[in-house]
Amino acid sequence: MSSLPATHLVLPEHAAINNDISVLPRIFEDAINIAIFQRPLPADIAFSAQAQCQTDRAWQYSWLGHPDETFIADLRRRLPAPEAADPLIDDMATIAEAIAFLFDTQTVGIRVRLLNSAMCPRFHCDNLPARMVTTYFGPGSEWLPEHAINRDGLGAPHPNRPDIATDASAIQRLSPGDIALLKGSGWEGCEERGLVHRSPSLGNDQKRLLMSIDPA
Repeated sequence: MSSLPATHLVLPEHAAINNDISVLPRIFEDAINIAIFQRPLPADIAFSAQAQCQTDRAWQYSWLGHPDETFIADLRRRLPAPEAADPLIDDMATIAEAIAFLFDTQTVGIRVRLLNSAMCPRFHCDNLPARMVTTYFGPGSEWLPEHAINRDGLGAPHPNRPDIATDASAIQRLSPGDIALLKGSGWEGCEERGLVHRSPSLGNDQKRLLMSIDPA
């Protein structure tokens, strides 16, 4: 997404975007299917994240449970550069606790991935109620405003399916550091209006460090 302040953006009616964390609860509004907390990534977190990307292999980490001290200790053991990981881990744990509180749950599904290719390169809608995504390194997730979507194109690729994006110039991209909540088709009342999004393409030798959280 553009790094311009939200007041300078022409927003689709289904998107809530602001540089204050108080924007995230707007995901519970019926008309909203994406809520974005725009935040510059602090330098110490960005440095810590970059240190985890200095490896030739893609890697991923998963956790299902409460984001407590056990999660923090387990994540530290699994990261490739634990000696530089504290700022990143602190941020991840803070976000996970906030999502658990927002959705009033003790259990969240956390995935952290270092990618060297697009994970989900085709526009799609998640078949779940909601997901949080944030990118710490590399390009952020891309999403479509509703006016630029042909939902007949969603689903498994097929020669007769139309293009999903009807206006390529309307594609939006999250910035590193942004915290976004996305409604999927599993959200009650949003079965036909889940957010359509995709992973960004990555160039040669380009990497992306992504965290996603699914409230359970």
